[in-house]
Amino acid sequence: MRQRPLRSTAGGNLPSELGRFIGRGGELAQVGRLLESSRLVTVTGVGGVGKSRLVLAAARVAAEEAQERYGDGVRLAELATVRDPALLELALAEALQLTDHTTRPPRTVLTEHLAGKRMLLVLDGFEQLVDECADLVRELLRRCPGLHVLAAGRRPLALDGESTFPLAPPPPEEALALLVERATAADPAFAVTAENRAALVELCARLDGIPLALELAAGRLRTLSPEQVLARLEDRFALLTGGGRGGLARHRALRTAIGWSHELCTPAERLLWARLSVFAGQFDLDAVEYVCAGPDVPVEDVLDLVGELLAQSLLIREETPAGMRFRMLETVRVYGAGWLESLGDAGRLRRRHRDWYLGLATWCELDWFSPRQQEVAALVEVELPNVRLALECCLDEPDEAHLGQYLAGTLWFYWAGCGRLTEGRHWLERTLEPVDRAVEYETSRLKALWVLGYVAALQGDAAASMGALYECRDGAAQSGNPVAAAYAVHRMGCLALVSDDMARARELLGTALEQYRAAGELNSNVLMCQVELGMALAFLGDLPGALALCGEVREICEERGERWTKAYALYVLAYAALDAGRTQEARRLLTECVAINHVFHDLVGLVLALELLALVTVAEGDAAEAAVLQGAAEPMWGGVGLQLFGSGYFNAPRLMCREQAGELLGAERYAAYEAEGRALNREALVGRALSTPEERRGAGGVPRQAGRLRGSRVRSGRAAADQP
Repeated sequence: MRQRPLRSTAGGNLPSELGRFIGRGGELAQVGRLLESSRLVTVTGVGGVGKSRLVLAAARVAAEEAQERYGDGVRLAELATVRDPALLELALAEALQLTDHTTRPPRTVLTEHLAGKRMLLVLDGFEQLVDECADLVRELLRRCPGLHVLAAGRRPLALDGESTFPLAPPPPEEALALLVERATAADPAFAVTAENRAALVELCARLDGIPLALELAAGRLRTLSPEQVLARLEDRFALLTGGGRGGLARHRALRTAIGWSHELCTPAERLLWARLSVFAGQFDLDAVEYVCAGPDVPVEDVLDLVGELLAQSLLIREETPAGMRFRMLETVRVYGAGWLESLGDAGRLRRRHRDWYLGLATWCELDWFSPRQQEVAALVEVELPNVRLALECCLDEPDEAHLGQYLAGTLWFYWAGCGRLTEGRHWLERTLEPVDRAVEYETSRLKALWVLGYVAALQGDAAASMGALYECRDGAAQSGNPVAAAYAVHRMGCLALVSDDMARARELLGTALEQYRAAGELNSNVLMCQVELGMALAFLGDLPGALALCGEVREICEERGERWTKAYALYVLAYAALDAGRTQEARRLLTECVAINHVFHDLVGLVLALELLALVTVAEGDAAEAAVLQGAAEPMWGGVGLQLFGSGYFNAPRLMCREQAGELLGAERYAAYEAEGRALNREALVGRALSTPEERRGAGGVPRQAGRLRGSRVRSGRAAADQP
């Protein structure tokens, strides 16, 4: 039932330029011209030549100057950390801030979403999945006529209609300017002088002007003179400079630069570089200290060693929503990985990496039931590439499948609470594939089963959900695991709730709640069970019972700092307030609900709140704004699944609102305002929903048709939903 929302589709997710973009004016103009005449442009070149920077610069220009052509924005998909072909489509969906709640194939979701869009999609780092990426891009371009793709890779995608732009190293004057710029950034006292200019020019020539090689050299100019750098490069790597017969000079120069940087590192720095290659994407200092430290790299030395690698441009420091992180350029990482393999230590380091992320997931699950929920969501989002690597490590060893089950199950809060249902199901099903398992690992398997049942239920796949939940329930009974049994019964009750079997939902959810309490279990899942029981009671007409249950949940959440479950409790409380005619209270509860769901990227909670808020709005007399909200909610259900779960109970407020607003506005005006809502992007919609009636009137917007509902009670049950 939960999904990561689309952020504003118009606009994009391009990162800001950290360093000044040096030169490349001609290349930038040429890429721009190619984009005007071709729907697929691929910038190719050796690693480190500046492909990524060029395509990002071209994308920024396109975002500013070609808004008519790319009216739905410019989006970047960074694919370097994606190694599993099954995750490629999910990575593109993530770049589009699009997650699907249904069981539709991700490719179908992508094509349907992009079919009517005018967008520029930027793909960077696809070399390890070039065939799969080419196949996907071919289909997207064929089925989405308004889509343009700008890609950066070491080889083209080799598709019909592709325009390829081979990127050469910059000319000597630009190479020198880049070297000086980066050297000055590393050491403000650095300057070009009559004495060192010739050595700097020669250094640029020896490194073929490759930007990555120059940036590595610039890091060395902090401690060595240009003449010393040049001498070391010449003396120690003459053989590498010669390279293999038939090899491209710029490939040899890049390897020379990286190998030279490796040689100039101390033994401890080289060892840390190799060990850092086990990370994917970004990582923090705590992870480095745990994974990479040992007798030969004491933990107390790690911080200084990281600082040295930063100074030499072998690491990059980046600010993220989860705090400061480090990242290694892919070319540098691959070089380090080769050294790690040659040392025979790769397997041990991968297991250390896996163990760190097993621990991280454990702590994040505990912290989810705390005031740190938002920080936990941001942390797991940033660490997702490393979590994927840890899961792959578990799956590589049949004897460690239970660790994969544990990790995939422990991340339930992320799969369900942060809109990662499809990926969560991918990992859960992979970890639960038949293997020889020992009885002592049954707890991990049962957890993965109930989480799979939960995720499948949220996707609307009742058959898969019930299969996993029945297996979990029976296994829990055989192994004497009352907690796993409670989770299985709870999720069966959730299925009954969205299937309109309210009597069974009340029975199952009530039983699960008793089992949770008997086992001493209290967390967000337990509170969600209580909220879902409150929903069932509200739909059955027992509003006092629903108020008592959800009021208690609200108090516990406020005491514990829990917000995700609180939003659902607020929804039920608003439902009851509106039924009693207290529209101001209902609006206050729902706007808080909308704000929380938006923060947690919980699309189902957001769309449910918007549906009820539309009914509140028409009750306040603003039928036009109610129609706008209903129009905005409608396309959101496409990603959630069956609109309002196909439930007569959940659908009753929508039908009531449509009837009343349509009556006041007339069919033609209602349709016009509904279309206005469908055109809103997510950010604009949330801003609109959080505004008060007074703010909307003061904004000088379109005059609204006033009118009052004949009655503000929410009609419960299937009978109300069946009325016109």
